[in-house]
Amino acid sequence: MQDIHSEKILILDFGSQYTQLIARRVREAHVYCELHPFDMDLQAIKDFAPKGIILSGGPKSVYEEGAPAVEEALFELGVPVLGICYGMQLMSRHFGGEVVPAGKREYGHAELLASGNPGPLFDGFFVEGKSPVWMSHGDHVQRIPEGFEVIAETENAPACGIQNVKRQLYGVQFHPEVNHTPRGELLIDTFVRKICGCTGQWTPGHIIEDAIARIRQQVGNDQVILGLSGGVDSSVAAALIHRAIGDQLTCVFVDNGLLRLGEGDQVMATFAENLGVKVLRVDAEERFLTGLAGVSDPEAKRKIIGGLFVDIFEEESNKLTDARWLAQGTIYPDVIESAGAKTGKAHNIKSHHNVGGLPDYMKLELLEPLRELFKDEVRAIGEEMGLPHRMVWRHPFPGPGLGVRILGEVKKEFCDILRQADAIYIDELYQSGHYDKISQAFAVFLPVKSVGVMGDGRTYEYVIALRAVETKDFMTAGWYPMPYADLARISSRIINEVKGINRVTYDISSKPPATIEWE
Repeated sequence: MQDIHSEKILILDFGSQYTQLIARRVREAHVYCELHPFDMDLQAIKDFAPKGIILSGGPKSVYEEGAPAVEEALFELGVPVLGICYGMQLMSRHFGGEVVPAGKREYGHAELLASGNPGPLFDGFFVEGKSPVWMSHGDHVQRIPEGFEVIAETENAPACGIQNVKRQLYGVQFHPEVNHTPRGELLIDTFVRKICGCTGQWTPGHIIEDAIARIRQQVGNDQVILGLSGGVDSSVAAALIHRAIGDQLTCVFVDNGLLRLGEGDQVMATFAENLGVKVLRVDAEERFLTGLAGVSDPEAKRKIIGGLFVDIFEEESNKLTDARWLAQGTIYPDVIESAGAKTGKAHNIKSHHNVGGLPDYMKLELLEPLRELFKDEVRAIGEEMGLPHRMVWRHPFPGPGLGVRILGEVKKEFCDILRQADAIYIDELYQSGHYDKISQAFAVFLPVKSVGVMGDGRTYEYVIALRAVETKDFMTAGWYPMPYADLARISSRIINEVKGINRVTYDISSKPPATIEWE
């Protein structure tokens, strides 16, 4: 079996909002990489043994007092280094170049022009000597260091690409990692594969083989339990662990009554019937609805739902007295963001319930087979293992389920109405081909009534709001421009087929200022 970690790229983070995108681009080149803070210890870098290093962008100026920097010996390790934006400016200043505030800052699209010998980094990047790129900087390199040469420029920045081929040092002022730079993935692929010499061993098949071997080695003959939600991460983790250790895995599926239409049966059919996984289904609808009765505050609802999940899962776990491991669907962004929360060096931080260990009283060890993977990689190995396409590529669903898609108090009547409306909406999106173009779509139940007319009679019934957004990172999102004809058909079906609804609205709010979910 190949060692999929033998070729590694190290990404040092200076606080850019795009740093995770760099890592994803490297992974798309089928090469393993890790993201670490800019001040990673030099000995730790040597122990990591990277084939190449990428320095990210960042919000600071390199000439500011206390600006983030790397140990000087990093550039003497003899491995290729690519500096992006701040990373390029840092490299330039380190070797004696001059970085100054730009006379005209560049944010957004710019036209990059080839200058002199484009060298290996820009191989195939330019078309007729130019290429559109995405800029985000207020400083630029005014004077390049001795031994470097300019290989790309824009109208406002004379040095947008520099290189010292002899020392394998490269820098770009623009952001190749973002989608707004059309051939950016080619540039990163060129750096990783051609300049660093990586062969591309990080593939779905190899990841699965490696994960299975590590699970077997870690678990041995022990029993494992996993909380199965029906979401992508827990589903892929369950399939992967089951392939590794078979009946040593027991999944606990808590059906809380806040799931989508038929979702409980779908989960059982997929895992228990088709894949042969042991799944204990706990019918807890009444317990959850009782706990939520009379509660309207969104945060209070989340805490109640989360607390009940923990209680029920612990009750079921205690019945499995021989279980030693608790498996979780922790993925790499969870690890990155939680680490950032501890160090204070990352922006846009959130803490994650499934990172950082377990309460002492649970007496279980953690098994996290997806811990190194991004969401798109999780989906890729899910498909490779034969999980249903709709399960692997389904839109995100919040942990509290319909509990936070019903505004205000949660009642069974509201859950049943919302389930039907949401199922119609999603079915229409699949039928019309919109589903895969949308990042997240769902229906929201509004506990307000409005007057309507059906036939010759007056109605006074509830309202459903439809939400659909496009986003790359879920930190910002724009509403999806649904064609009017499709909206009309969806609205008509919901009003005609779902008893209790006489009005449908479409949410055209972007994030920010709105959030994607309503609660």
